Amino acid sequence: MYNDFYGFKESPFNVTSDPEFFFPSANHEEAFSHLIFGIRQRKGILAITGEIGTGKTTLCRTLLNRLDKNIKSALILNPYFSEIQLLQLIVKDLGIEGNFRNKLQLIEALNQYLIDQALEGNTVVVIIDEAQNLKIRQLEQIRLLSNLETEKTKLLQIILVGQPELLDKLRLDSLRQLNQRISVRYHILPLKKEELQQYIDHRIHIARKDPNSHPGVQFSNEAVDAIFHFSHGTPRLINILCDRALLNGFVQETRLIDQPMVCKCAKEAINV
Repeated sequence: MYNDFYGFKESPFNVTSDPEFFFPSANHEEAFSHLIFGIRQRKGILAITGEIGTGKTTLCRTLLNRLDKNIKSALILNPYFSEIQLLQLIVKDLGIEGNFRNKLQLIEALNQYLIDQALEGNTVVVIIDEAQNLKIRQLEQIRLLSNLETEKTKLLQIILVGQPELLDKLRLDSLRQLNQRISVRYHILPLKKEELQQYIDHRIHIARKDPNSHPGVQFSNEAVDAIFHFSHGTPRLINILCDRALLNGFVQETRLIDQPMVCKCAKEAINV
C-alpha cells in the first residue's frame, strides 16, 4: 500500500525469511561463521538456537544461498513427521530417486548417496528448522544418521535449528548420546541497541526502487529508541513495528517516523 509513497520496490519490513534482507549483525555473522566452519570441517552435528523471531530461518536460507557448489543440501522446515517420514523428506530433498519401501531401504539409499558424494569431493548438509519440535525418537534417528561415516570423516552434516527448548530436550538423559555428538553450538541473541539504526537503514536500502536515490523515509532517533524499547532487539518485532509505522506515516502523508507514531503502533501491533 505504501511502497510507491516511499519509493520502494517491495515492502522492507516483511516478516518472511527473505535472505536478500539478511542483516549481518555481529551475532548473526558469528553464527554464520560457526556454521561454515562446522560444515567445511565435517563436524557432524551442529546446533543453532535462538528465541522466537531472532532470524534463525533467515540465517538458514542465507547459508543455503552462499554454500559452495560442492555442498549438497536439504532444508526441512516443518519436522512434524514420523521417523520414516523425516527420512523420506531428507532423501527427497537431496534428489535421491527410487521406490523405497521401508526405513532400511531409505537409509541404504542415503548411505550410498553420501558415499558417492564423498568420492566426488562433495559435502552433504541437512538443515532441520524448528528442531525443538522433534520427538525423542526422531532425534534418536538423527543420531543414527550421524553414524554414517568413513574411517576418517562424517558423511552427513546435520544442523539442528530451534528455540531454546531444543537445548532442554537435548539435556534429557535419553538423548545424552546425541547431545555429546554436537560439536558446534551457537545461540543467536537479539540485535544490540547500536545495531538497530543500521538494521532499519539496511532493509530500507534494499527495498528502494533506486538504491542511489535519497531515502524516502526517515526514522527519528527517538523513534529508533522506542522501537528498541518495545522490540528488545528482536528482528521480527522490529519488522512488525516498522511496517505498521510506515503505514501510519503513509496515512498521515509524512515521511518522518517519530516516537509518538511508534508508541501508537506498538499498542496496535504487539499489544504493549
